[in-house]
Amino acid sequence: MKVRSSVKKMCDKCRIIRRHGLVMVLCENPKHKQRQMGSKRK
Repeated sequence: MKVRSSVKKMCDKCRIIRRHGLVMVLCENPKHKQRQMGSKRK
């Protein structure tokens, strides 16, 4: 999973999802998985 300051869709099958305040991109292609930098939860 790539950690980036700005996440973008890389193909048509990428989906942008918010989980616990984190913005993530999930896709059928594992190379397209991304997560936005966010505050670490304790």
